[in-house]
Amino acid sequence: MFYSKEKKLNFKDVLIVPKSSVINSRKDVVLDTKIIFPVSGINWKGIPIMASNMDNVGTFEMGLVLQKFHITNAVSKFYENKEWVKYVNNGLDLGYNFPTFGLEKISRIDEFISHIAKKTNKNVENIVFDIPNGYIDKFSKIIKDTRKEFPQLGIIAGNVVTPEGVKLLMNSGADGVKVGIGSGGVCDTTDTTGVGYPQLSATIECSEEAKKYKGFIVSDGGIKITGDISKAFAAGSGFVMIGSLLAAHKESMSQIIRKENKNYRELYGMSSTHAMNKHYGEVANYRTSEGKSILVEDRGPVKNTINNMLGALRSTCTYINAKNIGEIHENSSFIVL
Repeated sequence: MFYSKEKKLNFKDVLIVPKSSVINSRKDVVLDTKIIFPVSGINWKGIPIMASNMDNVGTFEMGLVLQKFHITNAVSKFYENKEWVKYVNNGLDLGYNFPTFGLEKISRIDEFISHIAKKTNKNVENIVFDIPNGYIDKFSKIIKDTRKEFPQLGIIAGNVVTPEGVKLLMNSGADGVKVGIGSGGVCDTTDTTGVGYPQLSATIECSEEAKKYKGFIVSDGGIKITGDISKAFAAGSGFVMIGSLLAAHKESMSQIIRKENKNYRELYGMSSTHAMNKHYGEVANYRTSEGKSILVEDRGPVKNTINNMLGALRSTCTYINAKNIGEIHENSSFIVL
């Protein structure tokens, strides 16, 4: 057994230290950022925040709003092909809305990409592979097969939390690696299995490994407040994935639940009993729930939350002399509380 005595950190354990700045106004900060996908050769430009591929977050309706801000959306994998066709033909931008897959066969991925191209005359540009345990052999093989079949397709894959995991997925053909196990707001993996890694330390260590491949990571989990987004970028993340902060908005498409004279919407983890019963009809007897279901007070249109997030990011940049998101990492120093 290996035992590390080094303390690992979550976002709540640190603060970003302010410094002398020539950025005099939030208006001077440019949030659109260029990110290079090293294997596929894609030069993506936008605000590198990504809506989580959860049922009540990564919706088409969410994507239609987020793309106006140049923000990405990892679309829930439980939409049918015909729904994709309908929304793409009605303005859903594939440059910002990324289809999500799990352990599907390459034939299923091929069929989906071909179908979208045929029915919309638009090409799928990037996809996200998302499973709870990105370390398994079967996952690496799917990424390798997809990369071989689609050499110019942007591929983001996860989840892992260690440099070893990043190396495994980058060597399999991923452009970027999704990082986070046990840190999501409705994830119970750590409580259930004892497995996990504090998200800030995972982000720092995994981003350093990804840079060896000229790749990037997507920090996925642990974002509870807007300041955590800035901390994730400061830690070296290329994209920051957000779930609970985007939940309970009108665009989540979750039904209103009236309780104690207040309106709520439901948010649940994709490994929860609720999600497994909904999508698979049951919790298989070899599995257990690793997520929970919660009610979040209704937050209205998501554009208000997005404006708050972006305003907070601009403010962070003025405190640390960063002209854009890309400079947050190089201009940041953490102090441990």
